[in-house]
Amino acid sequence: MPATFEVSGFLTFTLAIVVYFIGAGLNGVIAPLRRWNIPEAVTGGLLAAVATLVCYRVLGLAISFDLAARDMLLLYFFTGIGLNARLSDLVLGGRPLLILLLLTVVYLGLQNVVAIGGAKALGLPDGIAPLLGSVSLIGGHGTTIAWAPLISERFGLPNALEVGIASATLGLVIASLVGGPVAGILINRFKLRSDEILAPMVGLPDDDVGPDAGKVTYRNILSALLVLNVVILTAYSLEGLVEQTGIKLPLFVVCLLVAIVITNTLPHALPRMTWPARTPALALISDLSLKIFLAMSLMSMQLWTLGGLGPALAVVLGLQTLVAVLYILFAVFPAMGRNYQAAVLAAGFTGISLGATPTAIANMTAVTRTHGPAPIAFIILPLVSAFFIDIANALAIGFMLR
Repeated sequence: MPATFEVSGFLTFTLAIVVYFIGAGLNGVIAPLRRWNIPEAVTGGLLAAVATLVCYRVLGLAISFDLAARDMLLLYFFTGIGLNARLSDLVLGGRPLLILLLLTVVYLGLQNVVAIGGAKALGLPDGIAPLLGSVSLIGGHGTTIAWAPLISERFGLPNALEVGIASATLGLVIASLVGGPVAGILINRFKLRSDEILAPMVGLPDDDVGPDAGKVTYRNILSALLVLNVVILTAYSLEGLVEQTGIKLPLFVVCLLVAIVITNTLPHALPRMTWPARTPALALISDLSLKIFLAMSLMSMQLWTLGGLGPALAVVLGLQTLVAVLYILFAVFPAMGRNYQAAVLAAGFTGISLGATPTAIANMTAVTRTHGPAPIAFIILPLVSAFFIDIANALAIGFMLR
């Protein structure tokens, strides 16, 4: 039995910053990483995950990270996205939102068909197909942990949780690596560009020397943090009321929705109030939160849990990746308009289909930092991937288990 080394929350947070800078350094010297819009946190996080795997294999030491700070960073990020949401964007995003939701629901069914077919072709045990489909890929780690005990009991799969977690982990890695290149291919192939002249919703350009460059001060940083904290506290207080309606939403989705409501009402009621929406200060906080969140998520992956499952997992996930990329290129991108927003959503859809919502946002952020803003994409994708699709996925999983 390997020994376990627990890394404290503060040290985990610090290491995540170091991991980001390592990734940024590698992206700076390895041209393909920049060309394909691989996020710096992904580069560094995957390298750190490999290092912990080496420690496990060579030294017999399992490194475990305290990830409490990561959950708070997720709240900051999605609250910032909500604060940047203008009602006009939501109106414009109405039709694209419905189209993206329909595309995602169709893909959810396709993903489970691929999982069922792959499991049968490889002679895998009954009940394992959902764990190689929407339970772990569209659902991610949280859905896997929630459904694995029921699957294990119903089909007699003692390692259901391990299989699901391994599938979700590998899907997260693939999504982080594939999203940027897919968008890059579409942008270069169709010579797309952003028509927006807005300040970035997430992050600041690397060569930030424009008129907004000097406007990030301690006052507007603190002002943005105060608004973020008030909105998050409001979401905390409303979370119980939402649950009483019978709708189970992740807290970050509640924060997103509360922020959208507040940012479209309070500034109009108090016009003299300084509001941080679409300011460099809020963009900087959102970008920092996302980068450290992603670095913590990837560096904490226990890759050794992928071992012992045989080549079947790699075969099915390879097939899932191929189907996802083809679906994005020939269904998502054309249906969303074949424009720049569609290309950014293509990067994000990789996260929906194979990884998780933060991975989708990280992919889109890496693209928009290079090619320009895409505000509607940042509004509609989280609503689809973190809210509507969870309901559809629960229905699909229940159908498969029956």
